[in-house]
Amino acid sequence: MQRVKSIVTGGAGFIGSNLVDRLVKERHKVIVLDNFISGSRNNLSHHSKKNVKIIKIDISNNKNLYKYFKGVSYVFHLAGLAEIIPSIKNPRKYFINNTLGTLNVLEASKKAKIKKFIYAASSSCYGSPKKIPTKETEKIDTKHPYAFTKLLGEEAVMKYANFFNMPNISCRFFNVYGPRLNTRGQYGAVFGNFLIQKQNKKPLTIVGTGNQTRDFIYVDDLTNAFIKLIKSKVRNKIYNLGSGKETSINKIASIVGGEKTFIPKRPSEPNRSCANISKIKKDINWKPKISITVGVNKLFSN
Repeated sequence: MQRVKSIVTGGAGFIGSNLVDRLVKERHKVIVLDNFISGSRNNLSHHSKKNVKIIKIDISNNKNLYKYFKGVSYVFHLAGLAEIIPSIKNPRKYFINNTLGTLNVLEASKKAKIKKFIYAASSSCYGSPKKIPTKETEKIDTKHPYAFTKLLGEEAVMKYANFFNMPNISCRFFNVYGPRLNTRGQYGAVFGNFLIQKQNKKPLTIVGTGNQTRDFIYVDDLTNAFIKLIKSKVRNKIYNLGSGKETSINKIASIVGGEKTFIPKRPSEPNRSCANISKIKKDINWKPKISITVGVNKLFSN
């Protein structure tokens, strides 16, 4: 029996490598496309070549992407640059990576006539939303080039679904955390910082009062949603992917334990963030299972 083939762009990164693990469990043969700027081969070193093929490639600058997409059923486009401050310093780099890169992956996927295309969008498109929990219909208000370039990528994904009848889905990630989190301040900076500080027996750095809230989703809940999405009939939809719960930074710090130190709040950071996840719950009968206490303890016990 021939195995299902899937592509994960950015598959050597934190979320990507956790997704690769899950796809291999589901008996997929996985092709990872990654330029290793923020991803690491170590994240995939436990996989055999029979299950996972790793290709070092820059998707934003490669005209011959299609050859990797032949015979592929599912594409998970997770590759992209993800930090806010560097996007303000070098917006052009973010446009090339996040927008042009997405266009190249869409073109190759269209040609390959894939069964489902999943795009990793960002909840940063809401800026500081008026309504909490925030629905997918909330006003878009991008506050920096990172948010803008991820939104442009999403627009391209949804337009391709319309223009070319592609089976595309965009997932707006809230704060994802879990094993292999990038501690160089990329995803969920708060967890990256806390992990390093805990390892080095330093006080936990809390920005502002620590009363600000975020919606933290454990990576296994996120990959579960992806598996349900590719098995479902839904297409041409945008979904929030979060836990649907608000957690303050102070609460995270108290679960982690140890001394705390407070630093001034950064500009343009929202005070509250929480996903309304009723749409994805209803459409694919998915719900997050890992509570913040269980998730944080799992992460810090590794």
